[in-house]
Amino acid sequence: MTESKIKKIGVLTSGGDAPGMNAAIRAVVRTALSRNIKVFGIKHGYNGLINNDIQEMHLRSVSEIIHRGGTVLYTARSPEFITLQGQQTAAAHCREHGIQAVVVIGGDGSFRGAKDLSAQEVPCICIPGTIDNDIACTDYTIGYDTAMNTAVEMIDKLRDTTQSHERCSVVEVMGRNAGYIAVNTGLATGALVTLVPEKPFDVDKDIVDKMKFTRKIGKKHFIIIVAEGAGDSSALAKEIEEKTGIESRATVLGHVQRGGAPSLRDRVAASRLGYHAIDLLTQGITDRVIGFKSDDFVDYDIVEALAMHKEMDFSLLDISSTLSV
Repeated sequence: MTESKIKKIGVLTSGGDAPGMNAAIRAVVRTALSRNIKVFGIKHGYNGLINNDIQEMHLRSVSEIIHRGGTVLYTARSPEFITLQGQQTAAAHCREHGIQAVVVIGGDGSFRGAKDLSAQEVPCICIPGTIDNDIACTDYTIGYDTAMNTAVEMIDKLRDTTQSHERCSVVEVMGRNAGYIAVNTGLATGALVTLVPEKPFDVDKDIVDKMKFTRKIGKKHFIIIVAEGAGDSSALAKEIEEKTGIESRATVLGHVQRGGAPSLRDRVAASRLGYHAIDLLTQGITDRVIGFKSDDFVDYDIVEALAMHKEMDFSLLDISSTLSV
């Protein structure tokens, strides 16, 4: 596809929402319009393609959204789109509107949908938007910074009551099967122990023994951070109380981590990625996942990107363990 052939594109958000998605939508729309490319907003992710919930967007369609959390295009998971019939229906609606390419903002599940859509001859560019930061081909995903700051704010508040009652608070943060939010929030809040799915742990050795040791040297309250994929926070709190005699409570921060105004970092990253997505499309480059490596833009074929695996750097866990005594 050459630059002169691109006249209309679609943009959608899919999967879990992430702060900064609106900033990315804004960047896609305004960059495209500046290059005389019409933009169609697709509501409710891939469901919107199947249900033909598609409308043209203009400059004012994205006014006053850069600072808002969530996504003005809404989002959803689409079991129907997994089927071949759903994919064919979605592609047919793209052709009906003259949409020649779709910018997909979301996580790895959204990118698998983009791969399927491209197989139906609707090219895609994928922008990583997920609080989990678990996309292997990029150092950073939209929403990650805001989610961590939200978690830190909540844990700081929780610490007040934990300290007042000389308790142990077991705090579950989001991240699915990735521990990136947990690792950073654990270090930032001075948690005694941080548990992540990527690293096996022993309750007695890694938690109970450390709590008993630090209590002997004057520590009176404890914060344990648990990534949601690392274990059952309620069961862990119960086990800790039984083995230490210290009153322990579990707190699940949950979806509050997905909400709120995006941070500066997320607004800037989203704006840069949205702009770069249109840059690629106008060059005739499609079916790519874009991201950052050492703050420089990178892009990979969607299939290649989905096959990549992200390795966790455990040095932050070591630092946190050393400092939390």
